[in-house]
Amino acid sequence: MLHIEPEILEKVNEWLTQTFDKETQEKVNRMIAGNPKELKESFYKNLEFGTGGMRGIMGVGNNRINKYTLGKNTQGLSNYLKQSFPNQQLKVAIAYDCRHNSKTFGNVVADVFSANGIQVYLFEDLRPTPELSFALKHLNCHCGIVLTASHNPPEYNGYKVYWQDGGQLVPPQDAEIISEINSLSYSDIKFESNPDLITYIGKDVDDVFINASVKNGSFDTPQEAKDNLNIVFTSLHGTSITIIPETLKRAGYKNVHIVQEQAEPNGNFPTVNSPNPEEPEALKMAMELAKKTDGDIVIGTDPDCDRLGVVVRNLEDELVILNGNQTMILMTNFLLKQWKSQGKINGNQFVGSTIVSTPMMSVLSDAYNVECKIGLTGFKWIAKMIKDFPELDFIGGGEESFGFMVGDFVRDKDAVTSTLLAIEIAAQAKANGKTLYQELIDLYIEHGFYKERLVSITKKGIEGAEEIKQMMVDARENPLKEVNGEKVVLIEDYKLSVAKNLQTHESYKLDIPESNVLIYYTENGSKIALRPSGTEPKIKFYISVNTALDNVSDFTKTEQLLESKIDAILKDMNI
Repeated sequence: MLHIEPEILEKVNEWLTQTFDKETQEKVNRMIAGNPKELKESFYKNLEFGTGGMRGIMGVGNNRINKYTLGKNTQGLSNYLKQSFPNQQLKVAIAYDCRHNSKTFGNVVADVFSANGIQVYLFEDLRPTPELSFALKHLNCHCGIVLTASHNPPEYNGYKVYWQDGGQLVPPQDAEIISEINSLSYSDIKFESNPDLITYIGKDVDDVFINASVKNGSFDTPQEAKDNLNIVFTSLHGTSITIIPETLKRAGYKNVHIVQEQAEPNGNFPTVNSPNPEEPEALKMAMELAKKTDGDIVIGTDPDCDRLGVVVRNLEDELVILNGNQTMILMTNFLLKQWKSQGKINGNQFVGSTIVSTPMMSVLSDAYNVECKIGLTGFKWIAKMIKDFPELDFIGGGEESFGFMVGDFVRDKDAVTSTLLAIEIAAQAKANGKTLYQELIDLYIEHGFYKERLVSITKKGIEGAEEIKQMMVDARENPLKEVNGEKVVLIEDYKLSVAKNLQTHESYKLDIPESNVLIYYTENGSKIALRPSGTEPKIKFYISVNTALDNVSDFTKTEQLLESKIDAILKDMNI
């Protein structure tokens, strides 16, 4: 039998008390008898908030998603809301996605809030995450919750917390709420609901949200251009099917081919290995449909509809998947061009990006004399920028992991409006005799050819977490001095909040909150970032290289050169 540490046994024994229902106790006893390794994994730590809230495997135990861990979070959040907004009638909005138990968990969370005297607006059925951000502001709520695990495997679920501004929690609120949660015992949870305080919402909010998405994602595309664009869309068994087809219809797009095999919401995600639009395999069925229907553009969204994958036709008329950086560059440039043509750029605007996204975002925004603010990974930091600089207009922003946000009517990555934006760009490009791919190459010629690649290494369980931790320790204690023959000239350590210039030996403080990220810059402009995922058992390596591109005829050769350079960097780093 696997040795169980005393502190873990103490937690296990707590879950065998009358505070927990009989079904939960029976599951714990079965693990004790037959699966001690799973018992240890389920209890060795408490689930923590990462870049996207709390996310984990469903099951019993304090390291699992279940009614008790979610109930404890909600009780702590209820207490914190009362402290933050004394003598106010508190209001919260709750949404959930297509995952197993999401609806049940949504009801549990609603019950706990209502038991604490808080007015709840609960979506009647599954809805996209960006709609929750919108509904929260639309209904003047104090906070919001989404039950989702984004693109994680079927055994996962999660709990995202949003604040009054529609953005996710940021410091110091996240730490204060976690402190309040940790001060509670499971017996403190109020599960007995007050039905009078629970209001179900649905089509009324959908209509307002869809109309706002059409307004923010439309840019005077002629109807003829809309009619001439052939679109393929897949919801990958997720929530976007409830909103995106209707959004495109109201925006005037008629030629939308939906991948019917993936249109029904299903927490098993039966037609894909992973419902992640970053994975080429996830978009395979949509690309097959595009071949049959002569599609110009393919869009696929993740289960909670906050991220999108975009497929376009390349110079040889073959379907290719754009990475998140490429999509972000196309969208940002289009928005900047629109703002400039309307005479709306006057020095009081900005776009947002993240420290692991393409450096081309800053190059691009500089060309329009617009500031590019850079934050940590996660859209909560871009939402915080909007809140911190109310005197500035937010044009749009994105991150490399296939997320983008148009304006600030939603304060999280939003695949609904971004899908419409991508289609608008494609329709206008086609009307001008171009494809999105050609538009991208034109930007490379004008601003430099930036090529990125993400490599993720999965390390599961307790041992995996220790391996990832040690990899970051080794990287800090033995920093790279040279990569693929290029000298490292700058190291940014966001855990220590310090950057060091290896040429001048000068150091300076990084004005960004602490995070476990390490970034190397070489003398030729290559960038290598290391970051453990905040929501998955992975360590991620982000590689960016760049060079000049003189003309379209050199594109393929130059792209192969940059790909080879990335291969060489990874080989040099033994990745």
